[in-house]
Amino acid sequence: MKSGGYNHIGLATLDMDATKEFYEKALGFETVRYDRFDIAEGGFMRHLFMDTGNGELLSFLEPNGVAQIPAFDAGINQGLGVPNGFYHLAFEAGSMEELEETRKRLDARGVKVSPVIDHDWAKSIYFFDPVNNVSLEYCTLTREFTEDDRTHQYRFTAPFAVLEVDVDSLVAGEKSQQDQLAQQS
Repeated sequence: MKSGGYNHIGLATLDMDATKEFYEKALGFETVRYDRFDIAEGGFMRHLFMDTGNGELLSFLEPNGVAQIPAFDAGINQGLGVPNGFYHLAFEAGSMEELEETRKRLDARGVKVSPVIDHDWAKSIYFFDPVNNVSLEYCTLTREFTEDDRTHQYRFTAPFAVLEVDVDSLVAGEKSQQDQLAQQS
C-alpha cells in the first residue's frame, strides 16, 4: 500500500483561543474546520483543524470540564520526561529563502527562534509553540538523499544536551551546541 502522506496530526491544547491565534498569526495556517461537541457525562470538547499546506492538517483538541481527562502537559516531552527533541513537528519551509523569511517573521513576532542550522542534507530553524510548549521546526532539504544516507552507520558523537534543542542557547550563539545540531541527521 502506498501512502499519500498524512491527513492530519492531532495534538492537545489547554487554551484553544491562544493556540488558534498563534498558529494563524505567527505561522500563517488557515483554520478549515472548528467544532464543539458535548460529552454526555459532562463537559465539552473543542476540536480545530488547520491547513499546514499540501492539504495536510494539524488538529488541536481542547477538553473543557471533562472529569475523565486528568491534568496533563500539552507539550508532550516534559510530561513524558524525555528531551525536547523527541516529539516535535517539522514543517516544510519550501526553500532556503522561505526558511529565512519564516525565521524573520517569527523573530519579528517575538518568538524565540534559533539561527538556521545546517544538517548537511537539510537546514532547519527551531522554536516552541508558546501556548502549549510543543517543540517546532521549519526545515528544507538542501540536497538529494544518497545511498550513503540510507546506510545505517556511525555519524558523530553529541552531548546529551543537544537533545534538548535549547533555543535560548542557540540564539545566544553557543557554538558547541550549534556544531552538534549541525551534525544531526
